[in-house]
Amino acid sequence: MSAELTDLVMLGAAWYVVFLFSTCCHEAAHAWAALRLGDPTAYHGGQVSLDPIPHVRREIFGTVVVPLLTFALTRQWMMGWASAPYDPEWAARHPRRAAWMALAGPAANLLLVLLAALAIRVGIAVGAFEAPAAATFSSVVAAAPGFAAGAGTVVSILFTLNLVLFAFNLLPLPPLDGSGALPLLLPARWALPYLELMRQPMLALAGILVAWRLFGYVFDPLHTLALNLLYPEYLYRAT
Repeated sequence: MSAELTDLVMLGAAWYVVFLFSTCCHEAAHAWAALRLGDPTAYHGGQVSLDPIPHVRREIFGTVVVPLLTFALTRQWMMGWASAPYDPEWAARHPRRAAWMALAGPAANLLLVLLAALAIRVGIAVGAFEAPAAATFSSVVAAAPGFAAGAGTVVSILFTLNLVLFAFNLLPLPPLDGSGALPLLLPARWALPYLELMRQPMLALAGILVAWRLFGYVFDPLHTLALNLLYPEYLYRAT
């Protein structure tokens, strides 16, 4: 196996481990919040856990096939999805609780972004990392070859991927979490009709297509802002 192919396989392995961990955190947060707020459906399905097996078993296409396929095609990043079940009758009775449950997943991703940022700053403080001349999804830090470079790749992916998951899922379009959180802003009498409307399959498909088209306009400035907050001594500009 050539050195280039070895590096690509190692990068793909790092992406998949971080993707699976981040996705499990997202769905486990949904499931834990639902349990705390009165819906044990996901708990009984095993989703209140960072163990990837129940999450993979529920969405094997989104957690295995699509991530590996997208990395094989792009050689730079991967995408996919998972899901946690919930009781629609519980959501209809308690739309505000369901909204908080929807926000729990992106909140978990934001926490992982902050933990990755902390690890990066600690790495800079001890001399293992430094700010890169230009940041990519897999290179938010620069490091010397060896263990520091491998750790830098993992923490870079953790930072960027969770920023993507946080921002994308907060778009207020069905079936994304931002859409599920909107009952917090609606009058109580509108919440149930809104939830019923958002469960329409064709509306969910349209929402995903629109979100995919819009996300680049949202993420590029957000990523640049995050980099400038991470490295206040530098000034990165949106591409």
